[in-house]
Amino acid sequence: MMNVDEYKLPLKKVIEEFELEKIYETDDLDSVMITNTDVNRPGLQMVGFFDYFDNNRIQIMGKVEFTYLEQFHADERAEKIEKLMSQHIPALIVTRGLQIFPEMIELAEKYNVPLLRSESGTSAFMSALIAYLNVQLAPRRTRHGVLVEVYGEGILILGESGVGKSETAIELVKRGHRLVADDAVEIKRVSDKTLVGSSPEIIRHFVELRGIGIIDVKEIFGIGAVKDTENIDMIIHLEPWEEGKQYDRLGMVDEYTNIMGINVPSLTIPVKLGRNLAVIVEVASMNNRQKRMGYNAAVELNNRLMSQMESQLGNL
Repeated sequence: MMNVDEYKLPLKKVIEEFELEKIYETDDLDSVMITNTDVNRPGLQMVGFFDYFDNNRIQIMGKVEFTYLEQFHADERAEKIEKLMSQHIPALIVTRGLQIFPEMIELAEKYNVPLLRSESGTSAFMSALIAYLNVQLAPRRTRHGVLVEVYGEGILILGESGVGKSETAIELVKRGHRLVADDAVEIKRVSDKTLVGSSPEIIRHFVELRGIGIIDVKEIFGIGAVKDTENIDMIIHLEPWEEGKQYDRLGMVDEYTNIMGINVPSLTIPVKLGRNLAVIVEVASMNNRQKRMGYNAAVELNNRLMSQMESQLGNL
């Protein structure tokens, strides 16, 4: 079962992440939340065009906007800046360490808008900020399962409680792979093609093993045995072996699991006494990587069989 969460990002976290200078800090800065992953350079707004203006976006001014504003006397410049400040924007960030106009500070105080400054170039800062917001505000869900990195592939292991997910993860860690999350996996949709998984901070690096209890993987196996985040490249469903049920033995038909609109390659692996699940997961990981690189063993075998059959028919 998945729980859908909607996230807001405190502006203070943005300030800390990018080490922004606070030119004017509002009294309610702790309560200012960012909800939009897009940002805006208010060039059109400086000339008075506010149609379709989204006031939920962080506003960023660089050399171009400042050069334009420098052409005007203080009163006219203040009028243009006031039109922007009065839109109840979450924050205005000035880049390149530019000298702030006095009227800009006055209007930030008047309309209670956080006024910040970055030493970074405008384009570089915008790119970094957008990437950061896309991750922090990404649509996300929490799913019961285990996420491990195996040969560079992010493998999300799902299945009923008690089927052996955590035990498989520990065996994989012993074999040199890395644990990302156990029990609860937070999944973020950071782009139209990418899902990123992580563990809730409170249970990060902990694993529950029935009969033993809670263990700290980082403390037992070392820092190299854990990872904070990982792309989800494949999903493996573990289920108890059912006699008489037909399981895929060739792999000719690719299966997918849809998570938040993204189809992720998936396998169903039956669990039976004596099966080494860790080795199976390793092979599944390498096979998935091969498929992404353009090689499919099942298709290759099928092509060989078809070629042999055609050759035999040609000799009749």
